[in-house]
Parts: sequence; structure tokens; C-alpha cells
Amino acid sequence: MFDIISIKGGLDNVEGFFSGGVNVGLKPEGKNDVAFIRTSEPALVGAIFTSNKFQAAPIKHFKRYGETFLTNFILINSKNANAMTGVEGINDIDEIFSHLPVSALNPIMSSTGVIGCRLNRSKIIKAFELFDFNGKNSNAAANAIMTTDRFKKEICLRVDVKEGGSFHVAAIAKGAGMICPSLATMLCFIATDAKVPQDEMTLLLNEAAEESFNAISVDGDTSTNDTVMLISSGKSGIWDREAFMQALKLLTRELAFLVVKDGEGSRKMVAFEVKNAATLEDAKTAAKTLSNSLLVKTALFGEDPNWGRIASTIGASGVVCDEERLYIKYDDVLVYSPSQKEMNAEVESAANRVMKQESYKICCDLGVGDKSYTAYGCDLGHEYVSINADYRS
Repeated sequence: MFDIISIKGGLDNVEGFFSGGVNVGLKPEGKNDVAFIRTSEPALVGAIFTSNKFQAAPIKHFKRYGETFLTNFILINSKNANAMTGVEGINDIDEIFSHLPVSALNPIMSSTGVIGCRLNRSKIIKAFELFDFNGKNSNAAANAIMTTDRFKKEICLRVDVKEGGSFHVAAIAKGAGMICPSLATMLCFIATDAKVPQDEMTLLLNEAAEESFNAISVDGDTSTNDTVMLISSGKSGIWDREAFMQALKLLTRELAFLVVKDGEGSRKMVAFEVKNAATLEDAKTAAKTLSNSLLVKTALFGEDPNWGRIASTIGASGVVCDEERLYIKYDDVLVYSPSQKEMNAEVESAANRVMKQESYKICCDLGVGDKSYTAYGCDLGHEYVSINADYRS
């Protein structure tokens, strides 16, 4: 038995970890733009990355270390993705780390921002003079990695185990645009002092991501830099797989929800539940197609309970379906069934009230099997176009 408790302070609570963030002039107005995460001793690391074929230089640099390795330092910069920069982009990372004033074992870099630009090495190196390498400032680190995010994403869970003692699982993350349910979908750095076995690190991440980061969409785009990383100091000396897995799933799910809530220009977070599908793959396909559909997203923005867009998107997804078995609900409001194919004024009014909420569920019962899956998405409005039209400015 165990208890999972949410606490404040993010990475600062995790034994053996230090973090911080500073401004070196990559962002305007003195906002933090470079962050670090450091461990007092070499730590285990596992990661999952973007499925985009053009993986950024930091990911290629990480993969040079091999399948399993230890690290004690992670550097993160915003405003520049260091993607599509060729071998020079990887060499830039090596050059930056050559100026690191603290001992670093297999140092890792992660970047986010504009694609196709070389890193400003001199500005990033300047951060080394400003960092408090022995400090604990998760808040500063969480703010430094933001790009178009409207708010920081920082969570910490303490897990109290029945046998006595506790461990922590904490994370900082960024993500608001270029979010599509395809592997990682964001930058996320998860720190734990649980004594996680090396061979479980990436396995656990993949299991947690399946129902969290892999189930969300903001705009249907997958970045070149998407990364979810798990770092374990093992300082608590405690390993309880079930407790850790539940905590990790809870943490990644909450972070995924924050990313959708922060979708560029969005006002709504919507769960798309597809149930009674012929196969699990069909359920996933239909749910993710709904969360990605631009027509569906604009209907959410306009608060228009047009079930036709939901039905046509399911049909276009290629899954097994039958209009004579389909049921569609907005929360508890039935908008379509085989015997109710046209909305009357009362049903439309009730559905419209549901859509005025900040969050709700659209449930699609396919009636052809017993498999279910839920994906999460948001609306798409004018502000999304404005943000991305001016992204480089």
C-alpha cells in the first residue's frame, strides 16, 4: 500500500537534484531562457523522443552515448531548437559543454524554439557564470524552458510507502504548440529519487506516455525536438514498481492536461472518448483523429454542437463503424443516435451549454466491439494563427 501526495516545489523536493534558470538575452525583457538540472552523483537516464524524421541536434547528441549510460548534467535552452543544423549543430553542443565549469559526466542538452538556426554559443556559455550550480530553483528552470507557453508546468508528487519511507517524482515541462499524439510531444524532464532499475527506465516512460503524452493534440504537428526524459538519483533507496508506476502515470497525465489547457490560443480542453470499437487500434485511431481534426477544433472554438463534424471525422478515420450503431454525446447530452438523427432546439441548446464549459467530454459509442480509448484536444481559434504567423519575431 502507498499514498501519493501532491506537494509544492517541483524538482526542489527530489533528493540529489539541483536546478535553476537564468536570462542570457535569448528572450526579451529579462525572462529566463537557459536552465540546468544537475545531480550530486551520476544518475540513470531514460528518454523517448519525437517520431519526426528530422530529429534535432540535441537528440542526435544524446544518442551518441548509447542505449544505457549515466549522466549528472542537463542543459536546456529556449528560443532556438538547434534543428536542421547538420553536424555543426552537434559540434556546437560539444563546444558549449567544453566551457562547463563543473564536472559533467555525459552532459545532455535539450533545446526548443525556432528551427534552422545555429545556437548562440557565447550567450548560452554566459549562463555558466550566472548559474548557482548548488541551488534549488525549480521555478526558475520551469520558466526558462517556456516558449509560447502561457504558464509554467511544474509538478511534484511524494509517495509514502506502507513499509516506511517515501520517494518523490517531479517534473518541469513545456508545450503549447506543435503538439500531436505521436510519441513524446513536448519537452519534459522528470526527476525521481526512487531507486529505479536501469532496465525499467525507458519501459516505464513508454507505458506512462501511452495514455498521457501520446493521447493529446493541440494542432496535429509533431516537433523535431520532442523529448520526455526520466532521471533517477536513487537517493531514497526505495523501489516499489506499482507505486512508482501509478505516480508516474498520474504525473504525466496531469502534465499532458496542462499542455492541452495551454494550447496556443485555446480556451477549451475536450476529451474524445471512443468506446465499443472493434479493436483497440480502431479506438485509438478514431479518438486521435477527432482530437486532430481542424473542423472539429474550429467547431469547439465556435461552441457549435455540430455532430456532423464528429461523425464524418470518425468515418474518415477508416475504422470499422456503422451509422445505425453510432451514438454521440456531449457530456450527458445525446446529440445523435440511430433513432435521433436530427437535433431539436432543446437538444441543441443543451449541447451548446455543455460546449460553453472550459472542459467537457465528447463520447462516441461505435457499437461494434468492446474496446475503448480517450484522446485529449483543444479548440483552435484566431490567436493560434497570430502566434504562429509571428513566431520568429
